[in-house]
Amino acid sequence: MVLRSAHSEVTTRRTALFWASWLCAAALISVPAVMLIGNPAVLRGHPLLPAVLVTAAVVGLLWAALLWRGRNVRLRRSTLRAVGAWLGRVAVLVLVAILAWLNPFTYQAGAANAGPIAEISVVESPTAITMLPDGEQATEGLVFYPGAKVEARAYADILTPAVDAGFLVVILKTPLNLSLLDGNQARGAMSDHPEISTWTVGGHSLGGVSASSFALANQDVDGLLLYASYPLDSMQDRAGLKVLSISGTEDGLSTPGKIDASRQLLPSDAAFLAVQGGNHAYFGDYGPQPGDGEPTVARDVAQKQISSATTAFLAGLGAK
Repeated sequence: MVLRSAHSEVTTRRTALFWASWLCAAALISVPAVMLIGNPAVLRGHPLLPAVLVTAAVVGLLWAALLWRGRNVRLRRSTLRAVGAWLGRVAVLVLVAILAWLNPFTYQAGAANAGPIAEISVVESPTAITMLPDGEQATEGLVFYPGAKVEARAYADILTPAVDAGFLVVILKTPLNLSLLDGNQARGAMSDHPEISTWTVGGHSLGGVSASSFALANQDVDGLLLYASYPLDSMQDRAGLKVLSISGTEDGLSTPGKIDASRQLLPSDAAFLAVQGGNHAYFGDYGPQPGDGEPTVARDVAQKQISSATTAFLAGLGAK
């Protein structure tokens, strides 16, 4: 009776591990498939995310095939190996959860973008969206880092007025939509445009953190544009750098308190603009964002202020 009970317990554990394996394989297949098929921002962004998703799905398919072939085989495992097997499956589920979290916010055109289309040229590559004034040679440029998990296209409309005013704008497509994975990415964009004599780097939220670090380390950057963001390190000794920090009074993520605290990290002549009633998601076109505050002003009203301030800041750098 004791032997039969022990054998039944072992069989139950093996069965549980077998179905846990199927669950992991199914998750590795389904989550990437949903992201690749259901979210156009995945394929429009940096190629690293689609590559990771396809790899995960292929691993899931191979695992499922092996499970099907060995469905009638019951391997003997020591307690240590059994614990390792369970930990491995937990790790796979954590990986799948991370992949799901990386699902980007997709560009959503809003009413603020219903006006006449500016005459600009747009060139899109796997790692950037480059917008150029149509019919004229720009000599001043902006390289922009998107916020975490936000599609690069979400910033095209709010930055179009700057392009229409004669500035080159490069919106980076960052690896996994996380700018911190390649904080030096702006260098490539700058190298591609030797005709630009005055450079500004900017970014939204986490993208602004990357832009700040890049500006701090590179003396050929003339301006820093922060959208609802702030640096991690002091930039007060960064000679010659002009800074504009634009924020929203209803921002639930980069709160007014955090923006105010960033004053001691930025140069003493840094300019600050608070968009009354604006929130975190108003700095791009990608819909609402979890944890954000409720805006008390229309999106188009707020974005016109942001676009106008951006264009004026860039123009001021060229006139210095």
